[in-house]
Amino acid sequence: MTTLLGLSLTGRRVVFVGGGAVAGRRVGRFLDEGALVTVVAPALGDALRAHVAAGRVTWVPRPARQDDVTDAWLVHTATGDASVDTAVAAWCDAVRVFCVNASDGAHGSARLSAETRSGDVIVAVASDAGVDPRRSARLRDAIAAALRDGMLPLRRRRTAAGRVDLVGGGPGPADLMTVRGRRLLAEADVVVADRLGPTAVLAELDPGVEVIDVGKAPGHHPVPQDEINAILVAHARAGKRVVRLKGGDPFVYGRGGEEVAACLAAGVPVEVVPGLTSVVSVPQAAGIPVTHRGTAAGLHVTMGQGPVSAATRAALADDTVTTVVLMGVAALPKLVAAALAAGAPAHRPVAIVERGHTPTQRTTRTTLSAAVTDAAAAGVSNPAVIVVGEVAAAGLLLPDAAAVSAGGGDPDR
Repeated sequence: MTTLLGLSLTGRRVVFVGGGAVAGRRVGRFLDEGALVTVVAPALGDALRAHVAAGRVTWVPRPARQDDVTDAWLVHTATGDASVDTAVAAWCDAVRVFCVNASDGAHGSARLSAETRSGDVIVAVASDAGVDPRRSARLRDAIAAALRDGMLPLRRRRTAAGRVDLVGGGPGPADLMTVRGRRLLAEADVVVADRLGPTAVLAELDPGVEVIDVGKAPGHHPVPQDEINAILVAHARAGKRVVRLKGGDPFVYGRGGEEVAACLAAGVPVEVVPGLTSVVSVPQAAGIPVTHRGTAAGLHVTMGQGPVSAATRAALADDTVTTVVLMGVAALPKLVAAALAAGAPAHRPVAIVERGHTPTQRTTRTTLSAAVTDAAAAGVSNPAVIVVGEVAAAGLLLPDAAAVSAGGGDPDR
């Protein structure tokens, strides 16, 4: 019968007997835990030699002796000689030190499990009888996949220190979120969510998770930013794990910096998890690279609200720069006027990508001179990303596709 225990080996002596490939593969696991590792072996393989050279491992260059195990907390023997490994295991039994015997794990007093981690959670898999490492590894990998997808109950059940995590959800599809973002959602007690981004993942949350909708729409901000900041701080101070779920990336027109500053001012721990920004991902969904060798070597990002800056005017007029405009549908007339006034050619390609990475995504391809008329005719609306530059030409990547939108703003549906 096997009992799985979580052993803390930080600062404690672990002895490896044998310096070959098995020890080389496994030693990193103990070093990562902060163990003090000594290797006893006449010779070392490349992996262990690198650890010794880096000062992470102490090497005793000789065959093992019985007194090598007496002051160890754990011994791992992998000499490749079953008789030597059996003798080492017997020495360990005599002094009540647990031993992993790589020659025959079923007969050692300890065995290594197949492990996977998610945040501060460690899941270990081991066979109760006999040794079948491939089966354990396959089961471990399946559990790891479920953890990455946020499908297992990671939420804490005991009160702990509160904190806030700003999670960039990317352009919308849940499978475009980061692994860390999915894990933090599975751990959350409170989720403060925008209207854009991967809102479908909210349905997968534990029923006890509180979801607070603070979504903004153009010209309509039902929950002011100061109030959002206060919500984050109040729940974290109450000992809750708070996830601020945003579309795109928190630091790209997401006001994430303001939320981080509010948390820090209140003494609340806060971290930021980046997400795929719509600046890049939404044009990509329409087959538009924001930079392309020989076409565009630079990228300028701006938002439609407020006056058109001098930097944006210069970018719009530069043949080698792609200008990406967020929240710019209402501002399209002034952007076009500014571009033409700055010297941009009337035939410069423009693409307006609505609802990127959703089933209703639509791209309207046009030019500066026709952009306002074509956008009105197509009924373009937010959320949309506007791309101005040569990369927006329909035939850039697929020359035969140029005919699809030649001569106007035919939308790709």
